[in-house]
Amino acid sequence: MMRYRCLILDHDDTVAESTERIHYPAFLDALRQMRPGHTVTLEEYFLLNFRPGFLPYCEEVLGFTPAELEREYDIWQSWVRERVPAFYPGMKEIIRRQKAEGGYVCVSSHSVKKNILRDYRENGLPEPDLVFGWELPREKRKPAVYALEEIRRVLGVRPEEMLMVDDLLPGLEMARAGGIDFAAACWAYDVPEIRAYMRANAPRCFDTPEALGAYLYENPEFRT
Repeated sequence: MMRYRCLILDHDDTVAESTERIHYPAFLDALRQMRPGHTVTLEEYFLLNFRPGFLPYCEEVLGFTPAELEREYDIWQSWVRERVPAFYPGMKEIIRRQKAEGGYVCVSSHSVKKNILRDYRENGLPEPDLVFGWELPREKRKPAVYALEEIRRVLGVRPEEMLMVDDLLPGLEMARAGGIDFAAACWAYDVPEIRAYMRANAPRCFDTPEALGAYLYENPEFRT
């Protein structure tokens, strides 16, 4: 039996193994072209996405102009178009199980909707019920509660029937603001500052997708 009628899943580093192989090298490529001599480590990249967030970092730290932000977006998308990330095995099983039991799977991400749909398809998974990505106006992107409001309106689910699963702060902030439950995905990387924050502030934190699955379906024998 499923614990939540609707799962709202982040995409990158929650479901898809994507940052280290795709998004981080794409950002390094953009830096080489637009800010030669400036670089960040992979851990620093995770941290800047955690806080202050990718767009504030580009605007306030790197000083990207609107034209440079568009160029960075184009470089990023050129990397994404040519590379499909693998999904974490445990997350694939959770998605299949949730749908098989009649539940909903929605996505709230800072990746682009068309790429998310492609990734689900290429990984052999059913299409999410609703997807909210980077293509939305800035004021409607995570951590704004727009996605949660739309999920409730379109699917008819109540806040207590919803769980947000995310590896970074914007997902936690969105869940708090929207009055829904939250689970931290702590399996993609080991950045002490992020892990410590999530353990101290998230209602629950899971080190593996299998542990999340055991919680979701009240089954300690949950396996991929």
